[in-house]
Amino acid sequence: MKDMLVQVEPLIPALRRYARALMRNRASADDLVQDCLERAVSRWHQRRDGSVRAWLFTILHNLAADQFRQAASRGRHVPIEEAGERELSGAASQEHRLIYQDVLDKLARLPEEQRSVLLLVAVEDLSYAEAAKVLNIPVGTVMSRLSRARERLQQELDGTDGATGNVIEMRRLK
Repeated sequence: MKDMLVQVEPLIPALRRYARALMRNRASADDLVQDCLERAVSRWHQRRDGSVRAWLFTILHNLAADQFRQAASRGRHVPIEEAGERELSGAASQEHRLIYQDVLDKLARLPEEQRSVLLLVAVEDLSYAEAAKVLNIPVGTVMSRLSRARERLQQELDGTDGATGNVIEMRRLK
């Protein structure tokens, strides 16, 4: 048990960060991390040799995917406490938070496959191989999804639609 605690405890902040980025709700993300840790503890004996970090992120990702599927069939639940006046208003001095929220909104517009790869590689600093293992996809797919995600996010941030992103303007020669 102590060995498990030594390996898992330092990874909790990264798991929370990834969960918050996926769930976009602090309470749901914390619940997801708790479910992940509970599953990891109960199945610690089943893990294979390799990265504990990748194993935990795989559990977290799969639990999130399950929740997304369930939410799609049930619809979204918003607790009344979260829809209060405090969340709907903000001081003008919160420009940094507004920019941050704008980036999160644009990140949320990415397809789930691209968003997951981008978060694992760029935010959680997993290698391509670790991200591929977490998502159960080939490394080449990780690289192409990451490239598309970065390009699409940049287009969203720049306010372009992507249609002119790869067009080279040619000038006429006489």
